[in-house]
Amino acid sequence: MKSLRFLAALTLLFSFSSLADRQVTDQLGRTVTVPDKVDRVVVLQHQTLNLLVQMNATDKIVGILANWKQQLGDNYARLVPELNGKATLGDLTHVDAESLVALKPQVVFVTNYAPQEMIDKISGLGIPVIAISLRHDQPGEKAKVNPGMADEEQAYNQGLREGIALIGDIINKPEEAKALTDAAFAGRQRVADRLNSLSNQQRVRAYMANPELTTYGSGKYTGLMMAHAGALNVAAATVKGFKQVAMEQVIAWDPQVIFVQDRYPQVVNEITAGPQWQTIDAVKNHRVWLMPEYAKAWGYPMPEAIGLGELWMAKKLYPEKFSDIDMQQEADRWYQRFYRTRYQGGD
Repeated sequence: MKSLRFLAALTLLFSFSSLADRQVTDQLGRTVTVPDKVDRVVVLQHQTLNLLVQMNATDKIVGILANWKQQLGDNYARLVPELNGKATLGDLTHVDAESLVALKPQVVFVTNYAPQEMIDKISGLGIPVIAISLRHDQPGEKAKVNPGMADEEQAYNQGLREGIALIGDIINKPEEAKALTDAAFAGRQRVADRLNSLSNQQRVRAYMANPELTTYGSGKYTGLMMAHAGALNVAAATVKGFKQVAMEQVIAWDPQVIFVQDRYPQVVNEITAGPQWQTIDAVKNHRVWLMPEYAKAWGYPMPEAIGLGELWMAKKLYPEKFSDIDMQQEADRWYQRFYRTRYQGGD
């Protein structure tokens, strides 16, 4: 009973102390009223957390998802040590309401597939909830993890621009948001200019290996990342979204290259040492590559994945076309600009 009274008192305090005076539309299509000036946010989605950091808004974050290190990779704490001191109070699909209210956030960011009851619980406390997907989805697809898409390229390009602009608008950093978007798509264009003569027959067959034989097929940014870098995602034709596949299927695909995300280094060892992998072209020819931390090959796009990761991938696949590119220098420029620190990872 005491706990409930405490929760009610804090909720009432929050309701009277916030002066919400503008409306925004989140990526679920919900109209949400938020304060004109936002200085206290809780972030329960790792993609949005990464975007806020790059917009130099870490000081506005008062609470984050508990498994942020797992989601963003172990090195992320080195990049943003301030996150170690932030309160943790939930994850992608649940939140501790009492801890949330105690932080007095003005806005809570969640993923587009957060359960409706979670969104309703937070909204019921008088706290604005903003859902971020980084996709431009059709009606009926907006809340899905693996949505149907008529045009993946358009859905992700438009959705990323809209999502970053929305976050930047809410936290009063529109210029930082635009700079991030501009840098991302400038990097992509640079790759496109060098690969414009590449035919489908010349494209390398590639596979994205995640733990426990999970991979990304169609409808996920990772496939687009490969396409922009000049590769063919072998899983695209038979896998929709993010799913587990059979080893027999991977063997049948026989990829020429296997990519592994930076956050899953153990997968590289499992593949190179696993007897069942040894007949695969990529393993036989030692083309199993751990991606650098900036090449975030997630189901959702990130600016550095577009601006740097696609360049890294293209250089690995077609080194002769990118022989003048020094990825350490490219990464360092990005990190100094958007993370305000030197890049210390590998290439």
